[in-house]
Amino acid sequence: MRADSEKGIGGRNYNIRLRELLGLEGNGRPRGFYEKGSGEYERSMFGAYVLFPYPDEERYKTHQFYKSIELLNIGALPFLPNSTSLVEQFLDEIIQDSPEKAYERSTHPRGTKEYYANQLAGKNVLVGSVCGPKQVEVAMQHSFYHVPVENLASQKIITQIEYVAMCQSRRKFIDPAKTGIHWVGKVVDWEVVKRKEIKEIVPEPHKEEKDYVRFTVEEWIPLKPHIALGGQGINTVLYTSKYVLDRAMEIAELRLETEEDLREWREKRRKGRVKVDHEQFVDLGKVVEVRNI
Repeated sequence: MRADSEKGIGGRNYNIRLRELLGLEGNGRPRGFYEKGSGEYERSMFGAYVLFPYPDEERYKTHQFYKSIELLNIGALPFLPNSTSLVEQFLDEIIQDSPEKAYERSTHPRGTKEYYANQLAGKNVLVGSVCGPKQVEVAMQHSFYHVPVENLASQKIITQIEYVAMCQSRRKFIDPAKTGIHWVGKVVDWEVVKRKEIKEIVPEPHKEEKDYVRFTVEEWIPLKPHIALGGQGINTVLYTSKYVLDRAMEIAELRLETEEDLREWREKRRKGRVKVDHEQFVDLGKVVEVRNI
């Protein structure tokens, strides 16, 4: 690789050098990728740096291509027999970096933070069935949702719930336009109480002493468009993420759990409408197939 002067690295030659660093290997394989035992490709590029002859290292510290190394991990360093301190310092930092620091130093694709936030957010939405129009009406009026403790996977999961949504079944709501998930609310408080303490709806006598979780919501927000039943329903409750809830068109999509299912769903959703095949009750079944329709 030919060296450029300080003036040269700001022009066409510098860009050519960067393209060479980020270009293809002789066999046509993208540089910075390697094939693992699984047959997958993984990007292993750490950064891109151009070395060029320039004697004044102190003056160069103010140059944009030196500053860009810290910002983007792509840039240039001066390098001559008597001008090696910046390169030495940089190499020492790289060698001594921990894996965590090395990861932070590398440049990430746009959206990486949001991607991992979505992946790690977990199931922070409880989607529950309702007894009928009366429960929805009262819940809307008093900004709450109640569910038997026995319907929850464990009491520990209560602390993870940030949103609740109500699923209106075909059996309880005659008008097809009223079925599905139409409302979601952000949880501001919750408490475990006896069913008889929920005064807004008179309980059946045999349920009065049962433990219920009462979720208080900030307000009920309409989902537009609503999430359709798609021929299925929710028996008691299911858990999903806000990310999936905001993008689902049918309730079966809310049950996507594995990374593979989620990735397949995202790819196929990008190409058009998606059908997630389930058993009748989504919360009792499992994902059978994700396909375009």
